[in-house]
Amino acid sequence: MSIRTSIQSQVNDYPPSLRRVADAVLTRPQIVLDQTITELARTCETSETSVVRFCRTLGFKGYAPLRLRMATELASETAKFGMEAGYGSDITPTDTLADAVAKISTAEIVGIQETAASIDIAVLGEIVDRVTAARRVLTFGVAASNVGARDLAQKLLRIDMDALSFTDAHEALVPASLLGPQGVAIGFSHGGRTRETVEFLREARKSGAYTVAVTNAQSTPLEAEADATLRTAVREIRFRSGAMASRIAQLTVVDYLFVGIARSDYDRSVSALERTYAATRALRDDR
Repeated sequence: MSIRTSIQSQVNDYPPSLRRVADAVLTRPQIVLDQTITELARTCETSETSVVRFCRTLGFKGYAPLRLRMATELASETAKFGMEAGYGSDITPTDTLADAVAKISTAEIVGIQETAASIDIAVLGEIVDRVTAARRVLTFGVAASNVGARDLAQKLLRIDMDALSFTDAHEALVPASLLGPQGVAIGFSHGGRTRETVEFLREARKSGAYTVAVTNAQSTPLEAEADATLRTAVREIRFRSGAMASRIAQLTVVDYLFVGIARSDYDRSVSALERTYAATRALRDDR
């Protein structure tokens, strides 16, 4: 996982002194190369000790290793995508529409790549086994995260699995509380702190169900209620409310899950997909 993606995964847990450093680096990563530790501490109105603590949250012993890694990352991304369309570059008022398209597509492409690189295959395999053996699967997410939840439930229905997705938290909590040990509940939340989704997993877990969190953040309330976590790895730009790269990464994880589940009984899955496709053909054909 790249430095800036790692920062975004835990930025909400930083105390104010570290948060100011994180925001400065996310806004202009070049600042790490341009400023000494003393200058960066002064810029962020904090201490050198806090900057070192920030570095350690990212797995570095100090500021020098962080600078070296950042220089390597920035050089690699500039060479691969170009300075103007560099991954993580924010959209500015002076950008042309072509610039915005380049920046968004780059963020989404690399978000998929980093999510794939950081996915824990052993955890993915365990979740696939649990879902395959489940009596019922419930999925839930709020707003943009509901897109991934609904997509997974629809895909599972296509291969004849008992899967339900909900848009209303009150409706989701009722079946979650009754799910039981033979059920699986999967909650989607980019930040891992959406109250409704946390409560959904909590109720399912209380019932004895196996619970899964799909999130970009670390050490969150959602993850605390999950038996297993599938983590996305994206850097959202300023237009976070549009949920762009995060939505694409969640859908990518959904595809990983679905293919893993479908291939566990390949012939049955293919047969079910063919039958469901045929059942809806009359609604698609222009007659």
